[in-house]
Amino acid sequence: MRLQLILPLAVLLFSTPAPDGGTAVVYTCTTRATGETQTVKIDLTLTVPATAAVGKQFTIGWRGSYVAGAELRAPATGLDGEVKLYAYASVTGIDRLTSATGVGRPGTIVPGAVIPLPGSVVDVKTTPRHPGTGTVRPAAVNFGPTPQKPLIECDPQDKEALTSYPLTVTGTGDDTETTPGPDTTDTASTPPEPDSPTKTPAALPTGGADTGGGGETGPDGRVLVAAGALTLAAALTGLRLRRRADGTGSPALPGQEGS
Repeated sequence: MRLQLILPLAVLLFSTPAPDGGTAVVYTCTTRATGETQTVKIDLTLTVPATAAVGKQFTIGWRGSYVAGAELRAPATGLDGEVKLYAYASVTGIDRLTSATGVGRPGTIVPGAVIPLPGSVVDVKTTPRHPGTGTVRPAAVNFGPTPQKPLIECDPQDKEALTSYPLTVTGTGDDTETTPGPDTTDTASTPPEPDSPTKTPAALPTGGADTGGGGETGPDGRVLVAAGALTLAAALTGLRLRRRADGTGSPALPGQEGS
């Protein structure tokens, strides 16, 4: 009699009962390192709130247990790192709201053995940005150290045939986009302004030109040129007068003066 009581108690302690009202979801699970695939069935229930509000995070309860004989097994080489379960739910019918994500901790993973699912409800969360009425369905289940690095990916089959749960989001969209109106300026009736004549500024001396050292002649350069011209004219006049005084018609050579 005592043995008969112990056996049912052991079954209750070491097995995870299927949640009431759950629906068996068939997954194709792929181990990324090897490409090995498994067909897995999870008796799954989503607890979706009756309503949610724009701009406020809400939670969907995710709870599942394996269908006997269709459990997910770890690869023979095991799984590296601290493995977590990432549960997803898909959302359709509401603008800019497509999914919700939650994380849970499976039990101890033994190479080649069944990967235990979390024994408690996994909180799957998201935040709506627009109001509306939509539908929530089960989505992927992944196992790995982070969402970006899954070691095993499980994708549901027959997604459109999965049990759907209604969702209503109330409120007003918090990121309404505005479209700029057309330009009302009548450019055709506005006469163009006449082109003003272009004035070319006078060339200004730069650098050494200010001192007559190159470029266009500056004020100082013009003074020096004028002084040089006067000196040259005076020299030529003196030579001409001297030639007339000598009567030779040619300038006196050095050493001939006074002879």
